[in-house]
Amino acid sequence: MRQIVLDTETTGLEIRHGNRIIEIGAVEIINRKLTGNHYHQYIQPDRESEEGALAVHGITTEFLSDKPRFAAIAKEFLAFVDGAQLVIHNAPFDVGFLNHELQMLGSQWPKIDSICTILDSLVMARQLRPGQKNNLDALCRHFGINNAHRELHGALLDSEILADVYLMMTGGQVSLSLGGESNSAGNEVTSIKRLDVNREKLTVQFASDDELKSHQDRLEAINKASGGECVWLN
Repeated sequence: MRQIVLDTETTGLEIRHGNRIIEIGAVEIINRKLTGNHYHQYIQPDRESEEGALAVHGITTEFLSDKPRFAAIAKEFLAFVDGAQLVIHNAPFDVGFLNHELQMLGSQWPKIDSICTILDSLVMARQLRPGQKNNLDALCRHFGINNAHRELHGALLDSEILADVYLMMTGGQVSLSLGGESNSAGNEVTSIKRLDVNREKLTVQFASDDELKSHQDRLEAINKASGGECVWLN
């Protein structure tokens, strides 16, 4: 399964006020493993960021002045996400802005949710932690993920952090500690430690014929003792 964890930064919160996307960051997960493949692009929005938005992301008009416009990067971006499941925190916000940018290019461009499926990690977090804060910082504290390097919001950094959060939320048991620190809820958790994607493959040790026969004999003994209820044989 191919998933793309995605985040955007914008000039402001409201599309109806003419706000635009200024940054897209996305990281790829295949079969629950970060591949190291990512997409990152700053975008010239042809307008100033609102004061509140600028305080959040710190991306200035001067910095964006030589960056490409959305029209120039749309094809490459769609090629990266096409057919994947997008994992987005508060998905309606980002999907709304992406669809608005695509709509401005013309009716021949698809909506993002017509070429990708969408998973809203905020909805998932609220189901897991009802009545609690479920922004990215709160979830990092809950799952013991170190985000001390996140001084300002940034689309690529936030997508990387969200990927860790999503894997923890969907990974089953996350409170087992092997010497980890306690989080604010008092549960012992461990931080995600990423392995080098270029590491040597682990050796796969297969059972010998004698071991397989011994295993089968054991299952048949369990099956007999349980009156035919051995689940490993059924």
